[in-house]
Amino acid sequence: MRGNLLSHWSPGILRTQAFRIVLIYVFVFAVSATTLVAFTYWYTERSLDAQTDQIVEAEITGLNEQYERLGLMGLVDVISNRSAHEGQGLYLLADSQGRTLAGNLIGWPHSVSQAGVFTEFKYDRHQQNELVARRARGKAFVLVGGFQLLVARDVDERDPTRKLFSTTLPWSVGLMLLFGLVGGALMSRRVLARLDSINRTSAEIAAGDFSRRVPLSPAHDEFDTLAENLNRLFERIERLMKGMREVADSVAHDLRTPLNRLRNRLEEAQRHTDPQSPHAVELEAAIAETDGLIATFNALLLIAEADSGAARGAMTKIDLSQVMADVAELYAPLAEEKTIALSVAPSGVLTIEGNRSLISQALANLIDNAIKYTPADGRIAIFAVETPHGVDLTVADSGPGIPVADRARVVERFVRLEESRNSPGTGLGLSLVAAVARLHNARLTLDDNNPGLKATISFPRTVRRKELPRIASRE
Repeated sequence: MRGNLLSHWSPGILRTQAFRIVLIYVFVFAVSATTLVAFTYWYTERSLDAQTDQIVEAEITGLNEQYERLGLMGLVDVISNRSAHEGQGLYLLADSQGRTLAGNLIGWPHSVSQAGVFTEFKYDRHQQNELVARRARGKAFVLVGGFQLLVARDVDERDPTRKLFSTTLPWSVGLMLLFGLVGGALMSRRVLARLDSINRTSAEIAAGDFSRRVPLSPAHDEFDTLAENLNRLFERIERLMKGMREVADSVAHDLRTPLNRLRNRLEEAQRHTDPQSPHAVELEAAIAETDGLIATFNALLLIAEADSGAARGAMTKIDLSQVMADVAELYAPLAEEKTIALSVAPSGVLTIEGNRSLISQALANLIDNAIKYTPADGRIAIFAVETPHGVDLTVADSGPGIPVADRARVVERFVRLEESRNSPGTGLGLSLVAAVARLHNARLTLDDNNPGLKATISFPRTVRRKELPRIASRE
């Protein structure tokens, strides 16, 4: 149980489409929320600054009028009266030498150096017998006579809001991303669980078990709709494959027997014919043609059996090295007759899961092709090696090989290369090998042996699949 849970949280979940979609939405939401909050804060602060500036401008206009009407001493009295009341208003009147004449600021702020421009600055203020550093926003201007007047408003109460915003916003964005990642992982886990059942069912059906169906959930959601459609598709495939298998069985029953009966009659006629008679040659050719027809017929049935997956039920654990030895022993006399060195490399016990009869037939086809196209005094090597992905079975010869451009099509049915037209064969040998490889989820590759051809069937490691339900689709 623990392993199953951990498998859902593997790094592969981060590469799922569902997780990426959730991550994109979370990122867009986080950016949008951050932008909205930042804009709201900026707009609010700008509105407060504008309101503060209007108050300061109004006070500057009033004080300037007081100075023009009452003179310097009258302005000093007005500023002294306003400074006597503790509030947000801040004033400082200084002469041209910078000496303080009136106001509630302790010295001229260093950051206020340009007249006529609103500036935020820090200042020290006595509060409950303590000197406290605070922030203010104001503007300085020069009066007639060279006197300098600074009018400002205390805006220190905005600092906690500014600090709260700068502190909480990164944490909020981080938490949004964190919760989004967790939510995306949970959503991806659920989606992956449903997709995994669909993938496993499809893989089992592709392997030949047409009775499999995608399980349905009580949710009746979009995945269940997809599962119902797939189940109807799988049911139709099962009916078609069953019909094709019945046709193949009927053909096998209706044609194989007459063909064998025809061959037996030809042999009987040959026995009653004078060997020196011209009819004997014709009967010999007819028997050879009948043998070729029977071989083609049997090869087509084997390919159909492999492609339909009907032989999957006969799969067992087999020792591939023993299969190699048995088939090589069968073809050793034919290779010796053509003075071809046929060798089987020792490989120890290599166990795979497969259909022994079909694997033996596929290996026999590869060896037969190698003997057919390898010249006298050539060599054929048969060997199998264990790889990180499974087991590779290889037949390598020293013949002419197959051009790279033709390797993809030689595994098709009845395809024969131009140089092989005059040699015996049906053009179904490699087709059967490819069909057997597909049945076993293996891969057939054709490479250069320098000189010659190296044909390799790569069998995958045996993986125990979780059993899937065999249910009928809901109509």
